[in-house]
Parts: sequence; structure tokens; C-alpha cells
Amino acid sequence: MRAIGNFLWFILGGVVMGLAWWLAGLLAFISIIGIPWGKACFVIGSFTFFPFGKQAISRRQLTGRDDVGTGALGLVGNVLWFVFAGVWLAIGHVMAALANFVTIIGIPFAIQHLKLAGIALAPIGQTVVSNEIADAARSDGARAQVDSLRR
Repeated sequence: MRAIGNFLWFILGGVVMGLAWWLAGLLAFISIIGIPWGKACFVIGSFTFFPFGKQAISRRQLTGRDDVGTGALGLVGNVLWFVFAGVWLAIGHVMAALANFVTIIGIPFAIQHLKLAGIALAPIGQTVVSNEIADAARSDGARAQVDSLRR
């Protein structure tokens, strides 16, 4: 089912938004100081081409520890990203979602576009993993919180 969903997604518009992400990444790489944002653009752009069966998850939630992208520098990076590129990619995803919501068959695609719009607002500190790994990371994080509360 994932393969069919990804195929339909790709030919019915996923390719356009994926290329938009890659264009933003290319522009970020050209600026030299935007290389960290460019890397995130290419990762999320690849995710945008074939999103079904994968999720974007915080690296802090995945690894259980902070890194450069999940700390204070990541917050600053996400604010800069939002101002210069994030809002435009998010608008593109919202417009695509509205177009998909018009049809009944397009509703799952519209929901995916809205998820991607949220990611577009703050991609630094996120990574793309399979649904199974994301579920396991969330389960482990919840278990760790419960254990810390019991102590």
C-alpha cells in the first residue's frame, strides 16, 4: 500500500514540492553559510518525494540526547530558516493541501502536505526515519519518562 501511495503522491504533486525543497537547499549551499540548512533541505526534499512509510522525528527524541541542531543553536537556525525560506515552503504545502482536500481521494495527500508544512517551519534538529523506528523511539522516550517519574 505504501508503494502505491508513494507512486500516486509523486506523480500528483510530490515531485513539485520535493524539487522546491531541493531548490531551497541549492540556494542555501550557494550562500556557503547556509550549508546546514541546505543539508536539511535535501533530506526533507527526499522525504517529500516519497513520504509514506516514513516520519520526521526530533533527533533528541530519537537518540535521547541533545546535539547542535536540537539545542540553542538549532533554535536560532530554525528562526532564521523560518524567516528566509520556511514560511514559503510551508505556504506551498498548504496550497497543495487545499488543492488535495477538494477531492475525497486526495485527503490523505492533503494531510501529508500539512505535516510537511509543519516540518517546513522548523526542519533543523529533525531526521527522517521509518514509521517503525519513530514509534519505537517514542515508546522508549515515554518509558524513560515513566521510569523517571516513578523514582
